[in-house]
Amino acid sequence: MAYETYQQVTGTIREIQRGDSCCTFMISIMTDKEMVQFVVSGETQIIDNVRLRNGMRIAAFYDANLPTPAVYPPRYQAELITALRGNQQVKLAYFDSDLTSADNTLKLNLTPFTNTVTANGQRFSCQPTDMELLVYYTTTTFSIPAQTTPQKIIVMCLE
Repeated sequence: MAYETYQQVTGTIREIQRGDSCCTFMISIMTDKEMVQFVVSGETQIIDNVRLRNGMRIAAFYDANLPTPAVYPPRYQAELITALRGNQQVKLAYFDSDLTSADNTLKLNLTPFTNTVTANGQRFSCQPTDMELLVYYTTTTFSIPAQTTPQKIIVMCLE
């Protein structure tokens, strides 16, 4: 599965409601600009299997190629959700051999202390280059591309 068509919405969970079945629910997220709703199903990948709750700051990803209903507030099918701490940011992208994102907006500077794992939480012992990565970070430089030393990297193994 490639993630290039995924779009990110970051905000705080304001409401959790039961969905159309017992296996789905809907979360309402308040971003900086608007309220956005996500349908969360058994197929939604929730990083670290955290239990979603009101007040939690998250980043939710949806596939922009999937059809969406023309309703307000916008409603998307959540493909991936991750919890964020404090001023933490996250980026899901393909990173090349220089650890620069495909859109040339972020370059990673790894240290021996960078926590690099697979999506199921196992240690990733190879170099995370030329791969889809979910990168957690807080500060960046003002350069182009911005550079950061990530707190955590999740390698989205596509094998």
